[in-house]
Amino acid sequence: MAVFLTKESKVLVQGMTGAEGMRHTRRMLTAGTNVVGGVNPRKAGRTVDFDVPQSPEGLGSAPRAVPVFGSVREGIEATGADVSVVFVPPAFARAAVVEAADAGIGLAVVITEGIPVHDTVAFRAHAAARGTRVIGPNCPGLISPGQSNAGIIPADITRQGRIGMVSKSGTLTYQLMYELRDIGFSTCVGIGGDPVVGTTHIDCLAAFQEDPDTELIVLIGEIGGDAEERAAAYVRDHITKPVVGYIAGFTAPEGRTMGHAGAIVSGSSGTAKAKKAALEAAGVRVGGTPTETARLVLARLAEPETRSDVTHS
Repeated sequence: MAVFLTKESKVLVQGMTGAEGMRHTRRMLTAGTNVVGGVNPRKAGRTVDFDVPQSPEGLGSAPRAVPVFGSVREGIEATGADVSVVFVPPAFARAAVVEAADAGIGLAVVITEGIPVHDTVAFRAHAAARGTRVIGPNCPGLISPGQSNAGIIPADITRQGRIGMVSKSGTLTYQLMYELRDIGFSTCVGIGGDPVVGTTHIDCLAAFQEDPDTELIVLIGEIGGDAEERAAAYVRDHITKPVVGYIAGFTAPEGRTMGHAGAIVSGSSGTAKAKKAALEAAGVRVGGTPTETARLVLARLAEPETRSDVTHS
């Protein structure tokens, strides 16, 4: 199984005909994602042909014609789409998410970075009122290996398996996926590092707790804010599966804003040390580096009390 995204998901791409949308739509198709259409009011009625490799080695290819719709609503009515991936420029992102939510999309994955925070606050509230889950913005999306890939996460660096991962950082998501490729993942969710995001660590922890094929959860955070401290409290009170964590930013110099827009530290609040302490107090093992974190995952999975009754393909 997987969380939020499965092989049954039907994906629309808002902004598919732009340069980034075209490039990543092809990658999503190559990963097996069921991309059923793009959205661009100025190019409605056209189709876009994608040359999709037919093997992991890229040997052989076949054309795949993807229709372009004038609106998300038209795309849903024609295809039954339930996921939208948003590649539009920052100035149009708020309108794109509002449109998707009003059309009844179930999941909106907002890849766009540089969206003003007040726009994110507005479209997150609008989407929540209409029952639309937002992932992002400023995120790599999510992938359920072997099933579907919505966003920009490389599909060829891991395989389907028994780890669930939630991460603020795209780069660290890729590194841990690669280092743990022999075990594999149920779903990896990049929630984004902006101060305001649609789906949180806690949302993903709850979903992985309920997923019968996820045995262990990896939580990646970073300096700034208190999301990791709140996640630690949730782990302590609600999660029975083993959790391994990593916090980026231990070497960040004091008094300097680093990395993501959400990585703002005030005094001792939001530091990597404080986050690590909160997670460890909740029973989470926290690595000092991504490689050490991967070793902790392998060691935890090898322990006899870790669930071993799940069947994986």
